[in-house]
Amino acid sequence: MSIAVKLDKCTGCETCLTSCPFDAIVMKEGKAFINEYCNYCKTCISVCPEGAIYEVEEISNLKSQISNLKDYRDVLIFAEQREGKVAQVAFELLGVGRRLADELGAKLLAVLLGAGESGAKELIKWGADKVFLCSDAQLQKFNDDPYADVLTKVINEQKPSIVLAGATPIGRSFIPRVAARLRTGLTADCTSLEIDKETKNLLQVRPAFGGNIMATILCPEYRPQMATVRPRVMKRGEYDENRTGEIINLKPDNINSRTKVIDTVKESSGISVNLHEAEIIVAGGRGAGGEKGFKLLEELAQALGGVVGASRAAVDEGWISYSHQVGQTGKTVCPNIYIACGISGAVQHLVGMQSSDIIIAINKNPEAPIFSVATYGIVGDLFEIIPLLTKKVKELRGS
Repeated sequence: MSIAVKLDKCTGCETCLTSCPFDAIVMKEGKAFINEYCNYCKTCISVCPEGAIYEVEEISNLKSQISNLKDYRDVLIFAEQREGKVAQVAFELLGVGRRLADELGAKLLAVLLGAGESGAKELIKWGADKVFLCSDAQLQKFNDDPYADVLTKVINEQKPSIVLAGATPIGRSFIPRVAARLRTGLTADCTSLEIDKETKNLLQVRPAFGGNIMATILCPEYRPQMATVRPRVMKRGEYDENRTGEIINLKPDNINSRTKVIDTVKESSGISVNLHEAEIIVAGGRGAGGEKGFKLLEELAQALGGVVGASRAAVDEGWISYSHQVGQTGKTVCPNIYIACGISGAVQHLVGMQSSDIIIAINKNPEAPIFSVATYGIVGDLFEIIPLLTKKVKELRGS
């Protein structure tokens, strides 16, 4: 069900505006319009003196959606930018988007707001066939309303079958609004995306119930199929310097917003560790035994030129700070080398590191789940193995 306005009956008296507890009614050109904040409380229906507001039965809309699924075809990604530079998560989305588009025999589209043409060209080199670029100065700083307006318009015009965005603060903020306006489903924080071979539906996989299960979610009857993807989980695609594509410049007629971004303040946490950008991570779990064990891991990390990570169990024990935590409730990482020391490999931890290029697992228990994702596995005592590794690395580096 939904609420709608008969524009020919609406006199613009604004009685409904003050009655709505959710600020879901806006005035445009002297007429009332219902937006995505509507919670269907129906208060506006009872107060409208002209009877212009009414309840809409949406069964016919559902049937229309189902019958028109064939009209939706391509894959579209929303490419974030920060201070005019395309964010890394955009290239990760292009990687998975390119794979999905190739499986469907479709094109890969990208939407870039608030950046220049150089950013659009980079998206093409990383796999996009077509980039919709809006360089309007009002979009340089992220703001929910105008971003949702522009992206919704592009989706309605292009009719992509799949829409992907990063599960970042920006993506989590405005992508649900876009899904609400399109009246379609949205799966948040996905860690895997696949195409069903028979139905061609998007299989959206994400942790559920605190990471105890991995849920596969489908949206078979509505389009587009929308998902936000956890950063650092997907691999980048292939970069082709000579790749060509089409850049379409967007010029929205009116960019309206109920809020204005005055300034953006970067948080200064004082934390020196940067797990997201680290190429080598030496991580410890409950098997590290305590601060003494993490001291050994720190020595190996320093010898390798890497940083120290940890499982939630180690952080909960107070052996190392939360800023080092890897996993579902910590950071998602994708280093060249991930050395898991004394980590059993619970699904909550695997979600945060399983896309690493090379995974080396060290554990006493040969049945530990961590070995199922490891590139190399060492069954043994980390207190014996880590000092030997550290010594050998220092010898090879001449330090």
